[in-house]
Amino acid sequence: MKDNLLSGVSDPGPARWSRRGFLGAASAVSCATVSLGPTAASAASPRSAVHGGATGGPANPLFGALDAKIEEAMRAYAIPGAAVGVLWNGQEYVRGYGVTHVDHPVPVDADTVFRVGSTTKTFTGTTVMRLVERGDIALDAPVRRYLPDFTVADPYASAQVTVRQLLDHSAGWLGDDYQDFGPGDDALARFVASMARLPQLNAPSEVFAYNNAALCVAGRIIEAVTGTTYEAAVRKLVIDPLGLDHSRFSSDEIVGFNVAAPHDVVDGKAVPEPSFWLQPRSLAPTGGLMSSVRDQLSWARFHLGGGTTPDGTRLLSRTSLEQMRSTPGPGGTLVVELDGMGVTWMLRPTAQGVRVVQHGGTWPGQISGFLMVPSRGFALTLLTNSEGGTRLRDDLFTDDWALSRFAGVTNLPATARTLSEKELAPYEGRYLAQRIGDDGAMEDVVVELIGHEGRLRGTQTFKSSTGAGRTTPEEEEEDTAAVQTGEVGAAFYRPDVALDLTPDGTPVGTRSDFVRGPDGKVAWWRNHGRLYRHQTL
Repeated sequence: MKDNLLSGVSDPGPARWSRRGFLGAASAVSCATVSLGPTAASAASPRSAVHGGATGGPANPLFGALDAKIEEAMRAYAIPGAAVGVLWNGQEYVRGYGVTHVDHPVPVDADTVFRVGSTTKTFTGTTVMRLVERGDIALDAPVRRYLPDFTVADPYASAQVTVRQLLDHSAGWLGDDYQDFGPGDDALARFVASMARLPQLNAPSEVFAYNNAALCVAGRIIEAVTGTTYEAAVRKLVIDPLGLDHSRFSSDEIVGFNVAAPHDVVDGKAVPEPSFWLQPRSLAPTGGLMSSVRDQLSWARFHLGGGTTPDGTRLLSRTSLEQMRSTPGPGGTLVVELDGMGVTWMLRPTAQGVRVVQHGGTWPGQISGFLMVPSRGFALTLLTNSEGGTRLRDDLFTDDWALSRFAGVTNLPATARTLSEKELAPYEGRYLAQRIGDDGAMEDVVVELIGHEGRLRGTQTFKSSTGAGRTTPEEEEEDTAAVQTGEVGAAFYRPDVALDLTPDGTPVGTRSDFVRGPDGKVAWWRNHGRLYRHQTL
């Protein structure tokens, strides 16, 4: 989701939004049924072991190199536990590393359960496609065909937005809405009803912007046409037929499973943080799934294969599978460059012209990655139980390390350029993004960008407030609390597209871009898929 959430690769922005504010209240699931252990500031060295079986064998040089890469990163980034799954050249490799909890060190294995965050969206999309094949949903039908009372702030978008636009992240309204409506079966219906206040950023189908709220609407459509809860529908239509026995939505359903506890990173050490586990049920369609690496690899095999269950029963046609990863909506950036989103899949170009199909997810202390290269028969999935997992995911999924070795493809080339003051001037200014926390309060992030030594450099300010829609600094100072600041930067490698920089000017491997309005002027900065409205200084 808030992919880097909670997601995606859903990612939270130029720096992480504070997420603790909406994790402490009521949640859709109770952590009391799953022992995640007490909090303690201790760390364990990663211990690699093959758990649950592996084929291909560590003797294979590529799998051995992957093991070494992961183990080194676990030490460097304070990741207590991880699990990896690979499909490559007809071989399957599954491996667990380290432990589920630094204070209660149970080994991670192929069936250890992690939160997978925004990879859940692909389960939502696949369930929709099953209903499309049954004739219950049409992708290009308006949402109001299934939810007659559906409303956001803009009347046109409310009436015209389609199911496909929900799934390719082009619905156009503010997408980071994380309100918690309790653990009841009506949580999702209440969430969608609350969306009437969401402002429209762009008309439907015009601009890609990562949209968690839109996926919740898709989940509500699933409920409406099946007459059951979202979770029950996904279990019946997708999870159970595929035999994904360690993929569940409620903590009550994973009692007795080996569960990876979430960890924060404090002073370079992994620290268990049980509060990270909680998640509102209203967000289930956008990031609520818990799963194992064995199940995630089965998910990849299903999408790369012919759409059949393990016993050969057809679950989805090849045409539907291909439709999910083709006909992209508007393109842009979401950590990497995108051709656009298909039906919940990120469609990523490469220098060789081969398409990568990707997702991943971020939930506090639970960072995951998932990618496939269908034309090469390659898939890679990674689950981790630490905030440090973000950096390992970038190493394996954002950069070329795994893609080049296993699939022979690389990112589109990007060499940072030094621009003149005149060239940088159109991009300078103040950028504002917003999100809604679990309690319904609007939160802002304000980024100020100026030219500096041929690149953009700036500061960011996070604010939590009760107001909404403010456009001036004076208005933003009202009812504001919890201000945090940081530094951001960007180095252009072609017009409007840049490499993200650390405060010292080093590229971090992720990419962002600037979106122009109808007048040709810079209207937005798109960072981690989120849109920041441009206001010139």
